[in-house]
Amino acid sequence: MRAYDFAPLGRSSIGFDRLFDLINNAHLSEASGTYPPYDIVRTGSDSFRISLAVAGFAPENLRIVAQQNLLTVAGEKSGGNDQEYLFKGISGHAFERKFSLADYVEVERASCDNGLLQIDLVRRVPDAMKPRAIAIEAGHEQSSNVASLKAA
Repeated sequence: MRAYDFAPLGRSSIGFDRLFDLINNAHLSEASGTYPPYDIVRTGSDSFRISLAVAGFAPENLRIVAQQNLLTVAGEKSGGNDQEYLFKGISGHAFERKFSLADYVEVERASCDNGLLQIDLVRRVPDAMKPRAIAIEAGHEQSSNVASLKAA
């Protein structure tokens, strides 16, 4: 994997540093492997659901941490299993999976049922950040101010 130089774009783009870091470090997200398998589904225009297959994990063995733009899901079984397996097909090893979240995406709720951990996400953009129309005023005030400055 090669790193790209986004310095020329930085001259005309403001606030995209995080995006450039994500592109340069995309290979790090795949380093966590494929366990546990997961789905990401759009459930509405601004809502999503992450479903992780966590068969064999109890809710108390799972940990969900939401930081700014990062969601971490970890699972670890406590010891004490003295059973002798003839075949072990259900994986139960510890895991940590990280998801990059867009700005203003928050965890709404999480539930664990029938071996599926479901995390509902919603995008809540503050009103101050939503697009708004800007009124354009006629230039009459500015021209009268310029005329008074020239007279002085």
